[in-house]
Amino acid sequence: MSWADASIEIFGLPVRWTDLIGNICALATVVLAMRKSIWTWPVQFTGAVLLFAASISAHVTGNALKQALFGLLAIYGWWKWRQGTQRHELVVRPATGRERLTLIAAAVVGTIVVTALFKTFDLSWYPDAPLAVVAADAYIFVGGAVATWAQGRALVDFWIVWVAVDLVGVPVAFSSGLYVSGAVYAIFFVMVLVGFVKWLREYRAATASLAVAS
Repeated sequence: MSWADASIEIFGLPVRWTDLIGNICALATVVLAMRKSIWTWPVQFTGAVLLFAASISAHVTGNALKQALFGLLAIYGWWKWRQGTQRHELVVRPATGRERLTLIAAAVVGTIVVTALFKTFDLSWYPDAPLAVVAADAYIFVGGAVATWAQGRALVDFWIVWVAVDLVGVPVAFSSGLYVSGAVYAIFFVMVLVGFVKWLREYRAATASLAVAS
């Protein structure tokens, strides 16, 4: 048994330690993002490494690639937030109409392309897996990438993208045996809604203060 396959039993279910600790980091990432802490990104990078190993072990290629991309985007996010906080507090804002169209287009086109690649080369789940199953795996990968990119740019909308990803991520994680990931996706759903409200209120308060000052 490899280190990535090592597991402990929780409530009668085998839980990979990489899945457990990786998701603890993932939850911490959301909490830190709500607080706009620069530590969001190092913690996300650590969680991405562990969840990559767990996903490879469970043969969920889309989630594994998503974690690899999260590791790279964590470096990008750290760099962007560090730039944004060097002279003042990080400023969050809603995406513009053009940015929202870009996010939607990237999610749709990306999912179609990645689904085709996964299906053609049997990269997801198991050989000859149903198209709907492969598409769900691809959607999680692409949606997670789009959300993290938007987070790096401090766009309020990134929380909503995560809601859309979680709606698919919960059943996919449970069906692949990543029980901790499935439970965490469900918790994410609630935390993401809280984060969205918090960032939106902060943006509106900052906008109101500027209006009063002018």
